[in-house]
Amino acid sequence: MMRSMFSGVSGLRSNQTMMDVVGHNIANVNTAGFKSSQVTFEEALAQTLGGPSGAGVNRGGTNPIQMGLGVKIASTDAVFTQGATQVTGRPTDLAIQGDGFFVLEGGGERVYTRAGTFRFDEVGNIVAPGGMMVLGWTADGAGNIDNQVAVAPITLPLTQVIEPNLTTLVEVGGNLSADTAVGDVHRTSIDIIDSLGESRNLLIEFQKTAANDWDVSATVDGNAVTLSTASISFNPDGSLAGPTSFTVSGYTPPGANPLNFTVELAGSAPLLQYGGVANAEAVNQDGNPIGFLRDFSIGADGSINGVFSNGEAKLLAQIATATFNNPSGLVRNGESHFAASVNSGQALIGVPGGGGKGTIAAGALEMSNVDLAQEFTNLIIAQRGFQANSRIITASDEVLADLVNMKR
Repeated sequence: MMRSMFSGVSGLRSNQTMMDVVGHNIANVNTAGFKSSQVTFEEALAQTLGGPSGAGVNRGGTNPIQMGLGVKIASTDAVFTQGATQVTGRPTDLAIQGDGFFVLEGGGERVYTRAGTFRFDEVGNIVAPGGMMVLGWTADGAGNIDNQVAVAPITLPLTQVIEPNLTTLVEVGGNLSADTAVGDVHRTSIDIIDSLGESRNLLIEFQKTAANDWDVSATVDGNAVTLSTASISFNPDGSLAGPTSFTVSGYTPPGANPLNFTVELAGSAPLLQYGGVANAEAVNQDGNPIGFLRDFSIGADGSINGVFSNGEAKLLAQIATATFNNPSGLVRNGESHFAASVNSGQALIGVPGGGGKGTIAAGALEMSNVDLAQEFTNLIIAQRGFQANSRIITASDEVLADLVNMKR
């Protein structure tokens, strides 16, 4: 049988494979995180009919006589160029800008993906569409993350709360008017927090007793409290002479610990005495009631920050990403997942944005990196290659037919 026919068959097979790859690429033109593939051909084994010879005394050297045996597929390599970013507005849609993969785990299997279409399940796990869990690090109660430990599934239960903070400091500032008549009272109030997270109303009264002197008293929820000082005084230039602060104690809310906090009069907005309008008020306090998780945001470094009902924010977790020395060595597992292989190298897992890893864009997805113009061109090339190799088989068949039909 003629070698050309087998070469043509190998050409048909190789160009068919190229068409298969191109078809797969085009089919996934709208698949989030999809990475296209390209086919590389190489010459098949050649048959040597005559070997080379070196030059002699009276004769020159000769080249080898070889007949090629067709073509074969050298490799089908994934192309890991960056795809376009599409804004979706969904906070759990994530796109990696730069190198790296999200790390997923499920059923004892660990895979990697560029498709960040994540959601929460019923218990608060961050999961991919197939149910595999997203890996990273979870913060401790104080909001600290140790990203030197092994990654694990990230869970954000909706029942998560921030414990209340007892008020320890109240800041009072503004102007106690020098025009106030002796005996008149200026009042200010602010809500403070007890050890149970309950709000209590603190009322502070300043009663003028002399040109630069004021008596101070206070109540919490209408209950008298004990102050470490009973009066304050001002300098002739209107500045506070002293004391600059006083403590409040002597009242225990029902079921809570006794209240004991400091009232600061010389903070960033100190208490003063000038003429004009009196606007002295309690401007701030450091307590917080209990906070329930209401929302969250994801930063460029994969950090997940919870926003709570009391207005506080807290670091809850951090999403991990992985890089490989040879991404083209990864094995496609379907569902836009890749698995590590002996030729990809070990996964280098770390914080997004560090160690050559890309950053994360929340509320967006990385689209397929398929270039339709290039794929249609490749489709034409594969089609013409297939047609040309079919002509080799047709021509070889005609030659064989002529050979069979030869007569003596």
